[in-house]
Amino acid sequence: MGRETLQLSDAVYQYLQDHSLRETTVLRRLREETATLKEARMQLSPEQGQLLTFLAELIGARKAIEVGTFTGYSALCVASALPNDGCLIACDVSETWTAIGQRYWEEAGVDRKIDLRIAPALETLDELLAAGEAGSYDFALIDADKENYEAYYERILSLLRSGGLLLVDNVLWSGKVADPDHTEESTLAIRAFNRKVHADDRVSLSMLPIGDGMTLVRKRA
Repeated sequence: MGRETLQLSDAVYQYLQDHSLRETTVLRRLREETATLKEARMQLSPEQGQLLTFLAELIGARKAIEVGTFTGYSALCVASALPNDGCLIACDVSETWTAIGQRYWEEAGVDRKIDLRIAPALETLDELLAAGEAGSYDFALIDADKENYEAYYERILSLLRSGGLLLVDNVLWSGKVADPDHTEESTLAIRAFNRKVHADDRVSLSMLPIGDGMTLVRKRA
């Protein structure tokens, strides 16, 4: 069976951005500031951010969750797609990184839609479940520590409504998932997660070669 996915040269990637990307000035400035950090590799690509916005709009999301906020680019993308009374629960453990995002959220006028929770994400997700929030969320993103992906996944599946959508980043992990010589804990965790989702009949899924690999998961029931 042939492999039909196009390999993107720099010129083709630039063409893709020139003819698809509608990145706002605020988003671009946030991305450029993030690029100056030593942890900049943790940043979503702009086309991934636009996909988040597109899908949140597509399903009419009102309530959303993200696990892993970093400097707030993904939160800004999602919040911009939510209605005025919508809410994004943004989970992160870093006040330093999220403080960068908060400046841009305010500038973009979406800060009122973002409920930032500085705490281990599993604690926040468990609090939401304990508060009776199961089955009430429309949209979610996981982009955090890989060793906890399976735990995040199970809790978010409980929080999503039927037909709710979850996006999971880094599922190709720079290609390491396909290289048996890579056996570090994070790679093993992503491999295990990918196997779990592939076999999970509670969801529909599609793994996309965008950014570092992103899996789209739709809760069936």
